[in-house]
This record gives sequence, C-alpha cells and structure tokens, in this order.
Amino acid sequence: MRLVLLGPPGAGKGTQAGFIRDAYGIPQISTGDMLRAAVKSGTPLGLAAKKVMDAGGLVSDDIIVGLVSDRLREPDCRSGYLFDGFPRTIPQADALLNAGVALDYVLEIDVPDAAIVERMSGRRVHPASGRTYHVKYNPPKVPDRDDLTGEPLIQREDDREETVRKRLAVYHEQTEPLIAYYKEWAATGDPQAPKYRKVDGLGSVEAIRDAVFAALRS
Repeated sequence: MRLVLLGPPGAGKGTQAGFIRDAYGIPQISTGDMLRAAVKSGTPLGLAAKKVMDAGGLVSDDIIVGLVSDRLREPDCRSGYLFDGFPRTIPQADALLNAGVALDYVLEIDVPDAAIVERMSGRRVHPASGRTYHVKYNPPKVPDRDDLTGEPLIQREDDREETVRKRLAVYHEQTEPLIAYYKEWAATGDPQAPKYRKVDGLGSVEAIRDAVFAALRS
C-alpha cells in the first residue's frame, strides 16, 4: 500500500493515517521528520538543507524529493508507505513522478471550511498537561477551566479563527490543485496513475475510518 493522504488542516488526516499505518504495517513518512533526521545525521542532503534553512530560505523541492527517495530505500518501506504532508504543491507532485516514486492511491478527506473553522477554533488546551477540550463537542465542566486542576484553559495561536482561515487559504491555493492533478491523471488510464478516492470527513472517527478502508479496497 503506497498512498498520499490529502485534505485541509484539521480534516483528521493524522488520526486516519494512524489507522492506515497500523492496518497495513507501513511507515508514515513526514518530510519534516526526514529533514530533521537528515540534518542531525549530517548526510549530504541534510547539510544542503541545513545551509538553506540557516539562511532563512525554503528547502527546494529537489532536496525534499531526494530525501524522500533515500527514505523509501529503507527496509520498512518494502511493504509500502504513507505520505504525510507531501506533496503539497504541483511542482512537488511532478518531482515525485519524475523520481519514479510509485503510488497506489491518493485519498482525499473532504471537510468543508466552516466545519474546519468550528473544529479548530473551538479547541481549548490545559498547557501543563496537554488535556484538550472543545467548547461545543467536549466542553469542560466549568467554562475555560481544566476539569482536574481548575486552572485556566488557553486557545493556541494555531487554533484562532483568523489563523485557521489563513491556513485554509494556503491549502486552497497551493495544495487543493493536487486533487485535480491526480483525478485527471487517473482518468487518462495510465497504468502508473494512482487511484483517486474521496471520503467524507464529517461524522465519527470510526465512521470515517470505515469509509477510508472501504475506499482503499475499491
């Protein structure tokens, strides 16, 4: 099983990725984790990435795809892999294709913007313990207070509505075009094209999980 998981921030990709990873026994490949590991180990690509990052720049797609190609040669990728947060753009998808990286499925978890904003902006956190609440779906017993300690809850900067809307705008501009990219490729009948599947990301975690596995069997 070799797949890319797509969907907006807050769509629940991380939760579903965990189910897929465990069910198929495949690694969840994060470009962020790979970058940190390559920099730490001092590989040629890691050193090149560190030089760019130290200068405040963005690591090029060539370096990222090089890291991906190196990662896929490791033994745990023999049965497949799940890409987490990659590719993010059309040029990255093109680079992945040109590097000969095979994919079986591209799975989109579809959640409307309004639901994403409600999910994320309603979250509250107890900083000391990491316990999380939601003002609508999992409210604390006392508003804005942790159930166990009574200490104040906070809203993380990433969860503020204006921040969530900015992240969604970036997703729609940069990453959402990948959906059309993979749908159109699949429609060509190219045997190398991954199957494109779309799952409704509204509902219980279990219902979405069942829909995901049904999609990956179709």
